[in-house]
Amino acid sequence: MSMGRMARGSPKAGRRAETRTKAQIVEAAIAILDAEGEASLTFRALAARLSTGAGAIYWHVANKDDLLAAATDQVVSHAMATIDANAAAAEDAIRAISLAVFDAFDAHPWIGDQLSLAPGRSGMLQVFEAIGSRLEPLGVPQGARFDAWSALVNYIFGVAAQNADNARRVTGEMTREALLETIAGNWSRLDATEYPFLHEIAACLPGLDDREQFLAGINLILGGIFSAL
Repeated sequence: MSMGRMARGSPKAGRRAETRTKAQIVEAAIAILDAEGEASLTFRALAARLSTGAGAIYWHVANKDDLLAAATDQVVSHAMATIDANAAAAEDAIRAISLAVFDAFDAHPWIGDQLSLAPGRSGMLQVFEAIGSRLEPLGVPQGARFDAWSALVNYIFGVAAQNADNARRVTGEMTREALLETIAGNWSRLDATEYPFLHEIAACLPGLDDREQFLAGINLILGGIFSAL
């Protein structure tokens, strides 16, 4: 008999389940994921954090995959809840949605892997719909909406995930700022004849604001959509 069945059929497990809601379990899982990463998220660690038994967790969540899915959907849903659907013009709403996703990935770097494994999860579908539903008010004709939507969502999730992954790779004494300065120094020493562009932009790397660069890309895509109308 599985632990999940034991939890649901046991009166003792039922009493434990009453003390911990699914929302509390998911919030605790998010805290572990943020602080220690996916490898550290075990039901034993989660039960210890919640001061409860594993049965109380299995009462609400069948396995780790279900827990990761619930945590991912909650993070994305909370990000989307910050967007006032009626307060902004479509173009501004797309920028706000994009930045909300970027900030969610920045604060919770582990969600990128989860969304890439299961793009049909409800949190991701919310973003897909929120972006796509703004294209008609922008004047994008029906035949061009898929291409415009695809360019936006691929950029949003791709860059947000890459930025989060880059942040996770910066460890020890090598801060992000130090890493950018090192890259800038290396590029500035390149042969300007062979690598003229990299030599030129090397000075832009120190102090680079990833969030501003991300938004600049969104603006470029929106500008391209408008120019194609």
